Amino acid sequence: MATTAVEKAAAPVSPYLLAFRDTLGSGGDALARFDLGELQVEVRTSADSIFAIVRRPGKGGLAVRVAFLAAPFRCRSLRREAGEAARLEAVSGAGKHLVTFFKQKDSLERLRIVVRFTPSNRMTLPFVPRDLYPLGRNDDPLQAKGNVEAAQRGHNAALLYFRIDEPAFGNVLYLQDLTALNDYFRATGTTPDGVVGGEWPELGYLVPTPSRDAGTSRVALQPDEPVTLSDLILVFRHEAPPHERESARQFVQMLGTAYKMLDLPPVQYRDWVERAEQSARDLAEAPEATVRHYGHLYVHPYTAGEYPDVMVQMSVIAALHSWGKWRGEPLPLEAELKKGLKKFFDPELRTMRRYLPNVGKEKDADAVDSWYLYHPLLNLGNLALNGDEDARALFMGSIEYGIRAAQHFDYRWPVQFNVTDFTVIEETAPADGRGQTDVGGVYAWVMLQAFELTDDKRYLDEAKAAIEAALGLRFNINYQANLTAWGAAACMRLWRITNREVYLEQSYVYLASFLHNCVLWDSQVGHATTYETFLAVTCLQDAPYMAMFECFDSFLAFEKYLNDSGPDLEPEARMLLSEYCKYALSRAWSYYPDALPPEVLAEKPREPNGHIDRALSFPLEDLYPDGQPAGQVGQEVYGVGAAFIFASRAFHKVEGAPFLLFCDYLLRGVERTGDRALTITLDGGETCTANLRVVRLKRRKLTRTTVTTADADAIRPHHSSDDRIDFHVPASGRLVITWD
Repeated sequence: MATTAVEKAAAPVSPYLLAFRDTLGSGGDALARFDLGELQVEVRTSADSIFAIVRRPGKGGLAVRVAFLAAPFRCRSLRREAGEAARLEAVSGAGKHLVTFFKQKDSLERLRIVVRFTPSNRMTLPFVPRDLYPLGRNDDPLQAKGNVEAAQRGHNAALLYFRIDEPAFGNVLYLQDLTALNDYFRATGTTPDGVVGGEWPELGYLVPTPSRDAGTSRVALQPDEPVTLSDLILVFRHEAPPHERESARQFVQMLGTAYKMLDLPPVQYRDWVERAEQSARDLAEAPEATVRHYGHLYVHPYTAGEYPDVMVQMSVIAALHSWGKWRGEPLPLEAELKKGLKKFFDPELRTMRRYLPNVGKEKDADAVDSWYLYHPLLNLGNLALNGDEDARALFMGSIEYGIRAAQHFDYRWPVQFNVTDFTVIEETAPADGRGQTDVGGVYAWVMLQAFELTDDKRYLDEAKAAIEAALGLRFNINYQANLTAWGAAACMRLWRITNREVYLEQSYVYLASFLHNCVLWDSQVGHATTYETFLAVTCLQDAPYMAMFECFDSFLAFEKYLNDSGPDLEPEARMLLSEYCKYALSRAWSYYPDALPPEVLAEKPREPNGHIDRALSFPLEDLYPDGQPAGQVGQEVYGVGAAFIFASRAFHKVEGAPFLLFCDYLLRGVERTGDRALTITLDGGETCTANLRVVRLKRRKLTRTTVTTADADAIRPHHSSDDRIDFHVPASGRLVITWD
């Protein structure tokens, strides 16, 4: 939902809203009252609903329909249990509703409302009205004025981010914990596709109901089986932000605050080192992985499918380079793949082409997606900064064309254009009528690489121009998740170089747009029961699926972002990005076909993307939070780099030790402090937990290992075997590791 200024009711009102307004005007006794910081919460009933009304004295408020019964009912207050602010029970002919309120107040006020329903008979719910109303003068929702900044997209986070300006109530984040609602979705055969949104002033959650074609024998709630109908978290700020950058920072802060109230799913240990070794073997040996042209070796984008292209070639080479550095010696395959890079370079245009000169006639050899122009340069820049002179020559040889393209499009790139004359082939995406809005971020990162290589201020100025052209895009900055992540990294790097606060602030705009597209729930619907979805991000602004390439490339961008950050970074931003990386290390394993049951896989990927081979250690491109068959797009060979990146970042060699050290948080510091002692520093969420594991090396034996905090408090392992010792450790602070 784009930002919408509201001067009056934006849509015809429903009878539910009018009935609610009449309820407020009729007075009556409250079932429960409690304070939440400077807020006052009152729970009242109407003829068919229970409402929680949150007010800031003299500043307006909002109302939440916590239960819609659509029938006569009896409601009573129950004795509170530990940690609860209030507990209510409503009994009707349909069954029993149990409504529980939790409150927290530290830096921000937080309210959580959980609604459990136990049907008296087999039933499906009828239409349930949305559950949130901003309140204007005299508690009249039709008098409330404000802005909706962001609402749920597809099956991503079920959130609503809005402000109430008149009265000046402030900023509000609304989040439904969809993980808690899985039982309802499974029982009713529904999915939460865009269920949180609405039209001012009727906002919030619209409970999905079965389609008319669904047989009630298959989609019904069962009698006497409790099911969660709503698990709502509200986070409040008293002052509405003055501009988009502060709005984005507050969104990140409030989302991080809500995150701390979620019941987080567990993460699993994944042997990314073994996966990387297997992937390297398959990449080198499987005939479906590579093809020869002009006597050189090139990577197929998909298993035995699609023409080689420069983005694929560079993504794989750069990941292999990281893996070779971790191993201590490069793989021969890296050098072999590098030999063919020059065939992508057009000496007349002075740029890297998307395709080789002999690409088939079914492809437009001159067409390029805007981001395809710059992402290969990003990886060439990485190699150049690591001392690769051939990569530097190709990078610097292409940089002027990249600048000309940026200036031609005034730093606002179309979806696709012709490389020979910049003719626009496809200006905007059909889903939202916008171009590739976040290409400026990856362009800025490439310019900063050129600045680092040459110390030429012109490149720094180009990076500034690209980031400044994106000012004002608000939550519409995201086109493709990994490009948005690189935009955040570029802003952070610009802030470090220039010390201009606007770039740190603008980094939050990129982060907010990225996190807006997060799948902030552990889906258990359809085939999603067989894989993890929590904290994944759908790959495009309108895509229904999560993708491996965007997953690990975002991981790399956030590694750069966190490395460049410091104590001025918003703590919730640091925590959310660290948690993203932590869950990626667990979740990404599910992209590999051999990690999924065969029946979950699509029968045939789309043309011309080859086929799926479960014996090959290449990931699928697509997994779906709504549980559709996996791999409908294909098995992406260009995603092979994920294993190399995850292994080289999460596993740490310790000279002379009989183990590898695994940590699912990025380490900020490592110091050898003794022959058998190591000190590491984590800098993640203050209230979060990281997983530290001591993993036995082959042909070695684990010895007694201890982990202590900087205060010398011993941390006991929660799992121990001959092959591994696992510790839950604080995600922020210093740890000392010793071994016999």
